[in-house]
Amino acid sequence: MAALWRRARLVFHPTLLENPRLFSSGLSRTEAASANEDEVVGSPLSPGDDLRSRIFRLRLPKRSATAALERWVSEGNNVTASELRRIARDLKRSQRYKHALEISEWMKSHQEFELSDSDYAMRIDLITKVFGVNAAEEFFEGLPSTAKSCDVYTALLHSYAATKMVDKAESLFERIMESNFLLSAVTFNEMMTLYMSTGQLEKVPLVINELKLRNISPDLFTYNLWISASAATLDIDGVQKILNEMAEDTSSNDGWIKYMKLADIYITVGHLVSSDSSLVEAEKKISQREWITYDFLIILYTGLGNIERIGEIWRSLQKTSQKMTSRNYLCILSSYLMLGQMKDAGVVINQWKESKALDFDVSSCKRLYNAFLKAGCSGEAETLLQLMRKRNFDLD
Repeated sequence: MAALWRRARLVFHPTLLENPRLFSSGLSRTEAASANEDEVVGSPLSPGDDLRSRIFRLRLPKRSATAALERWVSEGNNVTASELRRIARDLKRSQRYKHALEISEWMKSHQEFELSDSDYAMRIDLITKVFGVNAAEEFFEGLPSTAKSCDVYTALLHSYAATKMVDKAESLFERIMESNFLLSAVTFNEMMTLYMSTGQLEKVPLVINELKLRNISPDLFTYNLWISASAATLDIDGVQKILNEMAEDTSSNDGWIKYMKLADIYITVGHLVSSDSSLVEAEKKISQREWITYDFLIILYTGLGNIERIGEIWRSLQKTSQKMTSRNYLCILSSYLMLGQMKDAGVVINQWKESKALDFDVSSCKRLYNAFLKAGCSGEAETLLQLMRKRNFDLD
């Protein structure tokens, strides 16, 4: 831990602004100068030589992006803030977080570059990835109040959510709510994502209530999280209410049909199967708010009563290499219950029994059991009870 904090303090050390090379590799002045000659690949005479290419050719984290940048400038080349931001974003997308943070630090240490809210927000995210959330928190608290915009607060909130630090996230969320910021759905989505990832699904509606209280319009990702949480808790009436609300969404003349059209696009172009997560992406560069989960697609088609499409989505999900969770099973079972497809529900329960899904939401399963009994499906209820006992749970 002590070693971590020694590294983290480099971000804020006064000599860093005077000697940016020290940040990137921990080298002395002499060693950093040597790094200029030995580590920076490319020369001004190389065809197609540019700053981005030089930095991306460094590859190894121990090599100095700062040294490459210093050499570029020393050769008489100009560099703009927009170019540096673009390089930093590309490095981040490539998971070259240390080099991206060096670019961010170089901009900060040169006063001719006026940093924007998004610059500070990205810096918090990068510090979290390189040094940890505590270092990001210290950087945030050290910023002047004028630099602490809603975007910057939300960036720290994202760091807390990503590391599942519920108490700190809730405390920061309260600070944001007490501010006079012009808020968007993104901040609320961070809290819902946190509650979904920590299994605190009952808190998702509380976030929605706060969003509505402030007259903030939900976006696609908001609906995504909200409806998935309701389905996972077997709140079938709640799911139907959300679908009805989407139908009356004043932000679109077509209501929630626009989401169905988007879903059709995802499926038609063959992007339904995602190998590493439950997210269906039209392309790799889309933003968080354009992501759609399988659960969301299933519920949307449940609203349309399209049983065939629901089956296609479920089979597609099963073909992915992602880890299936109890939430996935509860979602599809909720849909079949809503549509009265008890035979299909029984098939899914049998699949669940044979699966390796380790997480198990007992309270939701009990609600599902009672729902089957209420629908007169004693066979499906008994199969579910067997599943619960197999997982060492019972109704008592």
